[in-house]
Amino acid sequence: MDTSSNYDDNSDQGYHPSPSSLDQTETPRFSTTSGDSFLFRRVYSQTSAFSDPTDDNSYSSEPSPCHWSENRSSPHNQPVLGRLAMKQRKQIIDDHESVDTELEMMKERFAKLLLGEDMSGSGKGVCTAVTISNSITNLYATVFGQNLRLEPLNPEKKAMWKREMDCLLSVCDYIVEFVPKSQNLKNGSALEFMETIPRSDIYINLPALRKLDAMLIEILDGFQETEFWYAEQGSMSSNSTRSGSFRRIIVQRKEEKWWVPVPCVPPGGVSEKSRKHLRHKRDCANQIHKAAMAINSSVLAEMDIPDTYMASLPKSGRASLGDIIYRYMSATDKFSPDHVLNCLNVASEHEALELADRVEASMYTWRRKACMNHSKSSWEMVKDLMSDIDRTDKNHVLAERAESLLFCLKQRYPELSQTSLDTCKIQYNRDVGKAILESYSRVLEGLAFNIVAWIEDVQFVDKSVRKQGHK
Repeated sequence: MDTSSNYDDNSDQGYHPSPSSLDQTETPRFSTTSGDSFLFRRVYSQTSAFSDPTDDNSYSSEPSPCHWSENRSSPHNQPVLGRLAMKQRKQIIDDHESVDTELEMMKERFAKLLLGEDMSGSGKGVCTAVTISNSITNLYATVFGQNLRLEPLNPEKKAMWKREMDCLLSVCDYIVEFVPKSQNLKNGSALEFMETIPRSDIYINLPALRKLDAMLIEILDGFQETEFWYAEQGSMSSNSTRSGSFRRIIVQRKEEKWWVPVPCVPPGGVSEKSRKHLRHKRDCANQIHKAAMAINSSVLAEMDIPDTYMASLPKSGRASLGDIIYRYMSATDKFSPDHVLNCLNVASEHEALELADRVEASMYTWRRKACMNHSKSSWEMVKDLMSDIDRTDKNHVLAERAESLLFCLKQRYPELSQTSLDTCKIQYNRDVGKAILESYSRVLEGLAFNIVAWIEDVQFVDKSVRKQGHK
């Protein structure tokens, strides 16, 4: 028997690295870089090379000093220890680089926030509210922009979304309002002072948005193992031909977009359990979409209308709408916004958005005319005076009908882009709290709408396949 081989085996078994060493060398590391507006690197490790606790008993299972000296003197063990030391040193260097990289990225983001995205430093940048709004929008595009399937979010992007949003939303912790409060002293006198509390709109809406955010991520995580799969449009890969490809079915859909992956299901369709799961998740995402849209609409409604928009309004609401729509609006019989939209036969999202801009402009034109008899003409005064206007006034009636038509239009086309007024409000808004609530609710509304659409795509294919199977 070769004693040297036994000696090698025993010497290898004689060395037991500490738990902290194993963690340092075996902990997986991931990094991500964004091609849009964010660039950083993330190291997922539960332990750090700088803060590992030293356990006095970590070497209790090692051999005696005599045996240890023999092992150390063995030329076979020296390369092993050398490689281990090199890995530990490389881990420390990588941790240093990771911390430095994240610190530099935070410095860059903080600088852009202060400069208002004006790198010249001349003070011509946008205000803080617009900068934060753009940051949330860009972060959403970076994390969710390439996600077009019903599948869990990439762990790196999920961590990126949580960390960056926590940083941006932390501003709301310092947005407060003062309320009077009194305290009775020991001598019986009362001391009045002002106490700070979170601003009411942030206190109500921000926790709700955080909850909706977590629910949407949870919905995506619920599609870990699915009975359906995806095939790239125009691709005949092995995945697209597995158990048959049903791309011919989805092609018949008018709303199909060529860059969206095509869902595929087995020849008999998905199971009843999977079908119930899809219905439940769709209902949840649809409710989240409605909640986010309601918060976004309320925040936009509270934003001041810029003077530039009021100055650009047409002098006549009829000229803004056109004669055909105006006849429907001014009809003496009962007005029905649904009937108007059915008669107009809007064919595309572009036409719907153009109509929304025209209706909204005419609405504020008629409201302004209804208040022209009052001496105060600013928009703040207009809002206060609307309650005093004669409800039978023609301009007021037309404004009310235009508002109902605009509401019905947005309900019929929930994917409608922002109107000119909404864009103008966001651009000229100076309230940081409203900017955060508006942008956060807007991106969550978009994500919820996408999830509903993806689920409906799978349901459409499943229904079509089952119909074909019954023929």
